[in-house]
Amino acid sequence: MSETSSSLVTGIWNDPSLPVAERVSALLAEMTIEEKVAQLGAHWEQHRGDDVQGDVAPMQDAMSASQLPWDQEIVDGLGHLTRVFGTEPVDVGEGVSSLRRQQSEVMSANRFGIPALAHEECLTGFTAYRATVYPTSLAWGATFDVDLIRDMARRIGEDMAAVGVHQGLAPVLDVVRDPRWGRVEETMGEDPYLIGQLGVGYVQGLQSAGVLATLKHFAGYSASKAARNHAPVSMGRRELIDVLFYPFECAVREGGVASVMNSYADIDGEAPAASHWLLTDVLRDEWGFSGSVVSDYWSVAFLESMHRVAADQVQAARLAVSAGLDVELPQTGGYRTLAAQVRQGELPEAVIDRAAARVLTHKVELGLLEAGWESPADQNRDLDSPGNRELARTIAQRSLVLLSNDGTLPLPAEAKSSRIAVIGPSAEDASTMMGCYSFPNHVLAKYPEGSFPAGGLGIEVPTVLAAARARFQDAEVSYSRGCPIIGYEDSGIADAVTLAEQADTVILTVGDKAGMFGAGTSGEGCDAADLELPGAQQELVEAVLETGTPVVLVVISGRPYALGGVAERCAAVVQGFFPGEEGAAALLDLLAGDIEPSGRLPIGVPRSPGGQPAGYLAAPLGQNSQGVSNLDPTPLFPFGHGLSYTQIAYRGMTLSSDEIGVDGTLTATVTVANDGDRPARELVQLYAGDRVAQVARPVRQLIGFAHVDLKPGEERQVDFTVHADLFSFIGVDYRRIVEPGVVDLWSGRSAGDLPLSSPLDIHGELREVRGERVLSTMVNIR
Repeated sequence: MSETSSSLVTGIWNDPSLPVAERVSALLAEMTIEEKVAQLGAHWEQHRGDDVQGDVAPMQDAMSASQLPWDQEIVDGLGHLTRVFGTEPVDVGEGVSSLRRQQSEVMSANRFGIPALAHEECLTGFTAYRATVYPTSLAWGATFDVDLIRDMARRIGEDMAAVGVHQGLAPVLDVVRDPRWGRVEETMGEDPYLIGQLGVGYVQGLQSAGVLATLKHFAGYSASKAARNHAPVSMGRRELIDVLFYPFECAVREGGVASVMNSYADIDGEAPAASHWLLTDVLRDEWGFSGSVVSDYWSVAFLESMHRVAADQVQAARLAVSAGLDVELPQTGGYRTLAAQVRQGELPEAVIDRAAARVLTHKVELGLLEAGWESPADQNRDLDSPGNRELARTIAQRSLVLLSNDGTLPLPAEAKSSRIAVIGPSAEDASTMMGCYSFPNHVLAKYPEGSFPAGGLGIEVPTVLAAARARFQDAEVSYSRGCPIIGYEDSGIADAVTLAEQADTVILTVGDKAGMFGAGTSGEGCDAADLELPGAQQELVEAVLETGTPVVLVVISGRPYALGGVAERCAAVVQGFFPGEEGAAALLDLLAGDIEPSGRLPIGVPRSPGGQPAGYLAAPLGQNSQGVSNLDPTPLFPFGHGLSYTQIAYRGMTLSSDEIGVDGTLTATVTVANDGDRPARELVQLYAGDRVAQVARPVRQLIGFAHVDLKPGEERQVDFTVHADLFSFIGVDYRRIVEPGVVDLWSGRSAGDLPLSSPLDIHGELREVRGERVLSTMVNIR
């Protein structure tokens, strides 16, 4: 250890040739308890004017009041800098300069010159002014395309790293249990296997660019009572482990994720931010996670104010850090008391050392402690580059789901020069293409109208109406809003009906407007009482259908809505889940037949708006139970459903063996063919289900999928190599087991359309699955 002329203390922790653990250990040995605790906190610099309405985090105004002034906050160092780019609209150059200034001041304020980790949101792209808005997570789910999502995450990470950001608060790996929940749009659907595969891809992509990924929200958040944000979760531990844990385990074991964020909602009374079982026993001891756990914003404070499991912030901080929550975000609150608690003998210093070591490990691995380090200074970075936009369009194209079609789509050549009525509130509102964590909806929507260029969005986002007029230049394209999305107002429906009566074809757009905490119909804190289309949109659809003009219904939403009674009367129905800045162009590509439909539902579309929650992943009594209940939860369009513009045939399925041991492997080969005259991108799906088990099990569950490109007349084979671990579950005594018996395998187009099946006998003694296990099915296409 040595001191430079400027009093900077240097040592082996600055030597990149040495092992990371050795460098971190040496640095910790030289730090005071106050300096260690400083690494566990954060600072959020905010300059909100009086004209800014609304929060970007729960109870933001109330909770921000306790933050220390900047110069006091950084006196012993700082763990994180919160959302330098994502809090207010700042140009790239301004944001880079601000971040470099803050990092310089943090480094100058502590003896060791340790910078802070800068974190940002990145759920639909880098949440920054003038950055690309990709389709939202539910749209990623609809692509079923791991490679595509990995590529997107890599691009997001490269943009973030170029301007000095170290950590991204994504992906969301919550499994939807009730689609009324406002944050469904942030998830990748209702199936844990799909979410796990896509989650691993996102983590790998973001971290390949040198940005730490953060899993959200561990765990149980999406299963809150009545789908209310932050509401308690009443779920048995077996379902929690088998369904909600799986994606997180995949991202830890297979993705090597660097960070995890806790959930807000208590599980059977236990708050995740103070749960040693979740944050240490499961995450670290069972799965081997070695990164950092960061709090969702103000989770530590909520232990006192919302959960009431702590008497004050002192106790809240002690509970959280002892459970394994390493960093308090978005700003230091209760963790400010940790040094004093150690000195008073109320908390072992080893607990602080453990948490600080995890934060410092990130900083060492990222090169932040190397001599001469400075925050990157790419002040001219184009955050919405042509390459980004091209990828955003591809993802949007592959996420659009053709739910039904009587042959109207693709629109024939003569329709492109006819009378087309574009109707609906989504058609001329570009913000409806984007989710609640896109910068335009997350931040800019809180500013007065007209404050920013490009329609107040900062980026070019074509509307459906503009895209239709650009695509069908020889047609007479007319427009009527019909009704708004938010609030019940039906005075414009009569005009829409008149327009529909005069048209040859109607493109009717309905759905959601994303917002935060009640400012939208979808998004954080925007939960739904039922699954009827918001406002007067249901009446609008009914009225336009009554005209008899062929209707192409386009639903652009953050959750599935009940379409029973209307979908059957439409010429075609297309579902899009907030498809991003290129979503409208992608939609017209689909309608015009320039692309082949390849999106599939990551969550079922219900028939009726009530009777929720329901999902395909359910035991027999969770399915339609005639003679037991008069409510039929069978969806109108099931998980995995999606049509193409051609005819796909499933020729057969063979197994490499009709029996395997409890630790064995088999290969299921599915033959699929294109019997139509257009190319196709078919999603071949593989499901499994126990005939008999010691606990009630889902009737069927996805265990593999693969995209197969098929030319007209072409036939191909898909080999699914499945290990017996994919049939494991939590048994009656809460051990994970593979049980001997018969498992049925199915393959087909969706969870509700599985024409191929084969029984598989699993033999041998019951096997307990401990430690590492096979989580994924290997796929080969030939």
